[in-house]
This record gives sequence, C-alpha cells and structure tokens, in this order.
Amino acid sequence: MNIIIQIIILIAAMAVVGLAIGALAGVIWKDNRPLGVSGDYIASILSAILMGFVDWFLIPAMGFSQTIRWVGIVLEPPATALIVLWLIRKARE
Repeated sequence: MNIIIQIIILIAAMAVVGLAIGALAGVIWKDNRPLGVSGDYIASILSAILMGFVDWFLIPAMGFSQTIRWVGIVLEPPATALIVLWLIRKARE
C-alpha cells in the first residue's frame, strides 16, 4: 500500500479515536471542561494523531515487529489523549 494512503488512513483513524476520547471526557469529567467541549475535542484529536504518528514511524525504526507497532497504535493514542485532557484539567485548577 502506498505510504500516502497509509498516512491518510492513520490520520482518519486517529481523528475518530480523538473524537471518541473527547466525548468520553464529557462523561468522565462532567462539569469540568476548562477549554469547553470543542477544546476537549481539539486537544484529544491532536494528541491522538501525534501519538499515532509517533507509533507508526518510531516503533519500526527502533526495530520492533509489526505486531508491536499495531499494539502501540491501538493502545497508546487513546491513553495519551486521556492523559492530555487530564493534564489540562489539573493545570487549570
């Protein structure tokens, strides 16, 4: 598969993950949205895309297998988005 197509699919998938985590943040922290709803979505989408790129390019460069790459892509971006949203809330307190 062409690398450009892979990057587009990765961005789209991580944007969906970011949207889901942004929505989940509203359930976890009900009335605590220091950046507002749109700020939560933007922060979670950007952090998920950034971590997805890190996993996509860095894990193979370190010599790990494709299986580890996919495990990293599935687990790390949602966790990173949640941690970023939590850090934003703690910084605003």
